[in-house]
Amino acid sequence: MFSTLATGFNQPWRLRAALVLAAVVAVLLVWLASTTRPWQGVENKVFDIFTAASATRKVAVPVVILAIDEPTFAQLQVQWPFPRRLHAQVLDRLRADGALAAGFDIVFAEPSNAEDDVALAQALQSGLPVVLAASREKTESVNASQSTEVPPLDLFIGGRSVAGQIQVTPDEDFVVRRHTRRGDTFSARLAALAAPRDHADQADTGSLLIEYVGPRATFDTRSYYQALEPGLLPEGFFKGKIVLIGRSVRTAVELTASQSDMFNSPFSVADGADRLMPGVEVQANLISNQLTGGGLQPVDAALDWALVVVMLAVLGGVGMRAHPGVTAAVAASLAAGAWLLSYGLFAGHKLWLAPLFPTGVLVAVYGTSMLFNYVANRRRAQQVRMMFSQYVPKEVVAQLVVRPELLKLGGEVRELTLMFTDLANFTGMSERLTAEATVEVLTEYFNAMTPIIHRHGGTVDKFIGDAVMAFWGAPLDDPQHAQHAVQAATEMQLAMDALTEQLKARGLPAIAMRIGVHTGRVVVGNIGSHTRFSYSVIGDAVNLASRLEGANKAFGTSILVSDATAMRLPADIGLRLLDRVIVKGKSESIAVYTPCADATLVALSGQAVEAFYQQRWAVSEEAFRSLLQQKPDDGAAERFMRRIVQLRQRAVGPQDSAPLSLDKL
Repeated sequence: MFSTLATGFNQPWRLRAALVLAAVVAVLLVWLASTTRPWQGVENKVFDIFTAASATRKVAVPVVILAIDEPTFAQLQVQWPFPRRLHAQVLDRLRADGALAAGFDIVFAEPSNAEDDVALAQALQSGLPVVLAASREKTESVNASQSTEVPPLDLFIGGRSVAGQIQVTPDEDFVVRRHTRRGDTFSARLAALAAPRDHADQADTGSLLIEYVGPRATFDTRSYYQALEPGLLPEGFFKGKIVLIGRSVRTAVELTASQSDMFNSPFSVADGADRLMPGVEVQANLISNQLTGGGLQPVDAALDWALVVVMLAVLGGVGMRAHPGVTAAVAASLAAGAWLLSYGLFAGHKLWLAPLFPTGVLVAVYGTSMLFNYVANRRRAQQVRMMFSQYVPKEVVAQLVVRPELLKLGGEVRELTLMFTDLANFTGMSERLTAEATVEVLTEYFNAMTPIIHRHGGTVDKFIGDAVMAFWGAPLDDPQHAQHAVQAATEMQLAMDALTEQLKARGLPAIAMRIGVHTGRVVVGNIGSHTRFSYSVIGDAVNLASRLEGANKAFGTSILVSDATAMRLPADIGLRLLDRVIVKGKSESIAVYTPCADATLVALSGQAVEAFYQQRWAVSEEAFRSLLQQKPDDGAAERFMRRIVQLRQRAVGPQDSAPLSLDKL
């Protein structure tokens, strides 16, 4: 589909064929996903946003709601259900005012006080057209579900009083978005009473989406008690109006069952309006739809697919010729166009074209193309690696493939952990070996150490004779660079033991390795000239790591670690404090450590060194003597014992127990 994807493939037509097949699969997957409940839930939220954005919030029909709300309970001081004589008094008021019709969003399915029932029945027969709510209750059992009709009492039906089905079916999020337009519904009955010519013999028109006028309280809403008490509403207030009477309680304890008649509002997602809309106001919206011809019709599925075909044709045509950036812009524009088209049909033509499906297909196909583009780029990157891995470390190659802008002189200041290794007495050994044997030993050595460094995330900077310089934390960030460097050093010494045995078995001399590890801020980057450069590090921290490697000889150790590295290590890596030393050119001393798994040696050494620098000679000497019993040939402890003897033989001052220079060890 996209010509740019052919890069790196020998036969572009195969790529295009594979891409077309993948696009077809992507479309099918999106189509299957669009039938799932989560997908439908998202589409419902889109419908809610469109509803909130396009709602006129202007009522075009003469509907008034008498709400049985908290103020009504406060004023009347009666329990629910209200005495039906109160409803009779309301009907008398509506008839006297000349109301067009009334609708009770209350099911009078059971008898109450006989006197009250008679009063309501007489009021219903007084000439005002009234629709009483009928409901449908669903009962579930193990084997089946059954719906039962719950009509009003026969006492209340007759004359101009009829029953209307009040049932609405909310979606899973309890938002009422759909209704079935039938002649026997509550809203249809009231619409027919209000406009008998337009709604006579109204045919069923199937399922429609509700066109909400606005959020809660968009319709003129008055408290129920205001119609009962004279003077609160002017005479003739209800003249020519359809009056809906129903519950609208949010917090009153008197209507604990009323939550069954409250629904989430489509407006809560977009504008933060009150989430709950009373069922009576839902009915007001349905009546408005009936009288104004409102309601939204879902478009035919064929239009969805036609839109998808057009969008993919445009995307494919552009992608075959344009730059990937242009293709991305076109894809984004097509997705935005699908949403604008959907909203235009929604707001202007009362058609619901869910934009999620065409957008999902577009994203899936475009994502598939990007995947193929990624594969092509990977192949191209492999060619780059093959070309340059002979000359620079593979870690640098990988970074250059991702960030080619690194191919320039200069660098950046970063905190890294550095390692220097060296072979003990290699110069003397090389003098006794032939050049071929010397190279063979070095090759074996480098081949054994380099993979360990790489395995722990390190970068081999360079080989300097028999020395290896490496660092952690660049070119890729590594928050645990100190830990990884010390772990690598420990594993390298273990590998050195095995290498020594192999060399002995082949008649080659045994070798030993010293390692220095230090953490500090350095300049790292491509250092050199425009024609020849290497990815390396420079700075004082590099020199200190090198000096620590050499200082192993004085301490009789194989690994020396600075305190800057030690403080960044986890507690489970045992470190033995060896001494405090001063680096040339610095005034502050640093502590040096060596990895040690023996907790006793770690404790004794720390105690002995600290006591020495506090000039508590007896404590220090005793601790070192205990340490030598554990490890008789310990060079660091023996050197401290000699220093203590010398200091005891003469008067000493604070400077006599000061740290020694690292360069003089």
